[in-house]
Amino acid sequence: MFSKVFKHIALAGVTLSFSVAAYAQQEIRIGVIYPLTGAAASTGNEIKNALELAADIVNNGAKTVPGLPFASGGGLPGLKGAKIKLVFADHQSNPQVGATEAERLITQEKVVALMGSYNSNVTQTASQVAERYKVPFLNAESSAAGLTQRNFKWFFRTTAHDDLFVHNFYVFYKELAAKKGIKVKNVALFNENTQWGNETTKLENKLSAENGINVAKAISYPAKSTQLTSEVQLLKAANPEVVMQSSYLGDAIMSMKTYKELGFSPDMILANNAGFTDTEFIRTLGKDAEYVITREVWSLDLAKNNPLIKQVNELYNARYKANLTGNTSRAFTGLLTLADAINRAASTEPEAIRKALTETDIPGSKLIMPWKGIKFDAQGQNMYGAGILVQIIDGKYNTVWPFDLATRDVVWPMPKWNQRK
Repeated sequence: MFSKVFKHIALAGVTLSFSVAAYAQQEIRIGVIYPLTGAAASTGNEIKNALELAADIVNNGAKTVPGLPFASGGGLPGLKGAKIKLVFADHQSNPQVGATEAERLITQEKVVALMGSYNSNVTQTASQVAERYKVPFLNAESSAAGLTQRNFKWFFRTTAHDDLFVHNFYVFYKELAAKKGIKVKNVALFNENTQWGNETTKLENKLSAENGINVAKAISYPAKSTQLTSEVQLLKAANPEVVMQSSYLGDAIMSMKTYKELGFSPDMILANNAGFTDTEFIRTLGKDAEYVITREVWSLDLAKNNPLIKQVNELYNARYKANLTGNTSRAFTGLLTLADAINRAASTEPEAIRKALTETDIPGSKLIMPWKGIKFDAQGQNMYGAGILVQIIDGKYNTVWPFDLATRDVVWPMPKWNQRK
């Protein structure tokens, strides 16, 4: 009798083990670390939406976008139809919280890879944890150049970085002079003081000197400031033609309001993405957001050359009642890139996924980004990432550079505050 009971228990254990194993094969757990509360919550939750849309396409398909990877749905064919399960964590724009959450996702949630984290300083700490645990970390939005200069083995970035983006500003200045007769000679630098802003300030100072452009004032302000009045007064006194600015959402909105309050009207604000491309920027400021130029990686008006942009944006808009942005389009692309690697690895083993990422070669025709493709160099940086410049006109982002991609002419200078309708 005892032997029969033992046999049944043993068989039950085998059955349980088999069912757990079968369940595990049906679910690929990916940890995603973003700012879901706090100052950058608007951006973080928009990114969350884009990631959920990408996962849904992999798992269930998107018949209206046949040219997109995994558009047929059904999960990952390389893993017999296993579905992606996103496990979200909120880093609150805090680097230490990001590191703690990365460790929790790896050790407790048993994720096979990590994505994140928008804020470059959080991406830095969270990816250090992933490197220590030897878990692949894919970054889709953080642009601090130093992130792919650490000789990490497990870190991969699909977006271009600030070294390229800031160089683009100075190419734009040269072409603006050559093609439009507009010469920029005097600029001010206005950047937040985390890793992203500090690296940008250093590079802008260097490139300004190399290009014969005077830096009238360089201000690094505390991130998440509660007021920027004194800083804007210093900018106004310096009287630059252009303010080159790097700010997350709350600071970007606050600075624009302060510019108007103090009557500060440079010829142009040339922004370094981030808060200036968040949906909430135009939604909050309305007409006061007009004429700002910001670097971008994506714009809806590029759909005229790439039907995938319009098709995916329609899916996103139908679900979330908003258009994609540079941040959300990059996040969407990042998750599909990671899914492609896991599928080709046909395994959830970290080393197999890492190796597949190093072998990634996705053509531009399969992307909603205006890139030649995705292929990582030895540092984990996508070699084909690129940037554009867009200008806010009539409440929309319009591509104005490169000039051969422009959908409308640049408006320069910005009208003074008291001259706007």
